[in-house]
Amino acid sequence: MIKIGIIKEGKHPIDRRVPLTPQQAKQLQSEFDVEVFVQSSDIRCFKDEEYESLGLQIVEDLESCDIILGVKEVPIDWLIPHKTYFFFSHTIKKQDYNKDLFKTILDKKIRLIDYEVLTNERGERLIAFGRWAGIVGAYNGIKTYGERYNFFHLKPAHECFDLEELMNQLREIKLPSIKIIITGGGRVAKGSMEVMHALNVRKVNAERFLNEDFDEAVFVQLNSRDYNKHKNGLEFKRSEFFEHPENFERDFLKYTKVSDVLIAAAFWHPDSPVLFKREEILRGDFQLRVIADITCDIEGSIPSTLQASTIDDPVYDYNPSEHRVENPYIDEANLSVMAVDNLPCELPRDSSQDFGKQLLSRIIPALLGSDEEKIIKRATIARDGEVTDNFKYLSEWVEK
Repeated sequence: MIKIGIIKEGKHPIDRRVPLTPQQAKQLQSEFDVEVFVQSSDIRCFKDEEYESLGLQIVEDLESCDIILGVKEVPIDWLIPHKTYFFFSHTIKKQDYNKDLFKTILDKKIRLIDYEVLTNERGERLIAFGRWAGIVGAYNGIKTYGERYNFFHLKPAHECFDLEELMNQLREIKLPSIKIIITGGGRVAKGSMEVMHALNVRKVNAERFLNEDFDEAVFVQLNSRDYNKHKNGLEFKRSEFFEHPENFERDFLKYTKVSDVLIAAAFWHPDSPVLFKREEILRGDFQLRVIADITCDIEGSIPSTLQASTIDDPVYDYNPSEHRVENPYIDEANLSVMAVDNLPCELPRDSSQDFGKQLLSRIIPALLGSDEEKIIKRATIARDGEVTDNFKYLSEWVEK
């Protein structure tokens, strides 16, 4: 019988999420005829007792398990040779801070399956925390705006018991007549729009957003075609933009002249145009002052994102004149930046419930069955000490 383990999260800062809730772990054991073991943890959002009460075994180590499920990167010295691991490895973009982790995975001949590349045949992701990053990121962005101008003070998201309490916080405030931008059209952007709906903020199109004044708060949802244009004046084609982003140039600056808050929820490729540049912030017509950078690409598409912030200290000011980080809300000329890079951790019970549901319905059947759609094969980054064919580009990187 296959033995599946749920690992204690070991990355810092602490992550309280789980790949499966107690009920879901019990369901996995019942429906797929496997044994589930839960490594004892004093940090996860579901206590050991909640798993144990459903008949699941609490253990100190997972040596006996065949498959080990986690969320974030597993500490290097915790890795057990010849096991199958599921977690977000943050290696597929050649992230140097995880090079030693990837080397160890190869040395220990671990089979690594990365949640980020679990996709269907069309390349669409099957499992993600994106919705929750969008919800918490937008909430934090609105909270930052309220605090910057002393209009209102919301409870920190991580102090809310669940999503319902967080949304109730929003329903108790009323925004002034500001303009809010949400970039992107995927899970993260849709999660951000849930916050707008809870606030009763009206959605308008890009043309109205740019050219009209409103006596209420409004938001616009921008896709890539709305703020990028072809360098040669050709028609914008989404496929070309993602395959050859170097053919395009930015057209975002017009939005900064009329907006107050930016919620950045769009994937950004390093070859794509940035949204704006540092020197443009210093112009007199640059109105944008609050940025919730959910994507959190350091010194990427948004020049003010110089570093990630933390759940306990989520906001910093960006001084465009000196190109440096300062304490929040100290100068009206600064931008206030929220750039927490682990936003779903702020609602761990809700986000874990949603993630586990996707794992059980979309991934586990392929893992324990025939994998006819090659879902598991496509997402396997390393196996038997080798980088798999789909990720051969990582070989040179890890050997340097």
